[in-house]
Amino acid sequence: MFETPLIERFSRVHPAAPFAFWIPILLYFLAEAIGAGLGVAGIAGSLVIGALIWSITEYTLHRFVFHRLSGSFAGRRFFFVLHGVHHDFPTDRSRLVMPLGVSIPMGLIIYIAVRLIAGPIWAAPIFVGFGIGYLSYDGIHYATHHFRMPSRLGRWLKRYHMVHHHTGENARWGVSSPLWDWVFGTMGDTKKPSTAVVGQS
Repeated sequence: MFETPLIERFSRVHPAAPFAFWIPILLYFLAEAIGAGLGVAGIAGSLVIGALIWSITEYTLHRFVFHRLSGSFAGRRFFFVLHGVHHDFPTDRSRLVMPLGVSIPMGLIIYIAVRLIAGPIWAAPIFVGFGIGYLSYDGIHYATHHFRMPSRLGRWLKRYHMVHHHTGENARWGVSSPLWDWVFGTMGDTKKPSTAVVGQS
């Protein structure tokens, strides 16, 4: 797709890559939290906080960064590579999860910020919650485009994301959760799309 081999390479990622890279790191931080003696309630609460931080991050990035319109050619090119290519080729299996070149720096920034705010002990379980939220996003996003998702929740999430893709609706910025679309009133038209729209992958 891209004439520059480096851009072409970094625009693609195997869907298993985020899980292979991040799960061992999250397990390490979880072990740190358990070793620090935070207790079940403390760790569980921190995981929820971390997942909520990811959730608002997902919504904010998708709404205000990934779909940003730039006046310059370089800017348009950048945002196309970042996310526009996915809307043009939504079934490309190698461009459905966040490249490690994006998720690693973002994860490092989030961890440092959480550590500065919450301290080194609480940062570990909060970051694990953030990571679980992120991996859920990558997994759900891939599944909505390539799996049937027969459960009631799965069908709803698939329909929720396909509306964003196929109706031209400037809404539904969440992927793994509609929470912030509900909070900020960006669900758009809540009518169910047609079967043809839902069935597209």
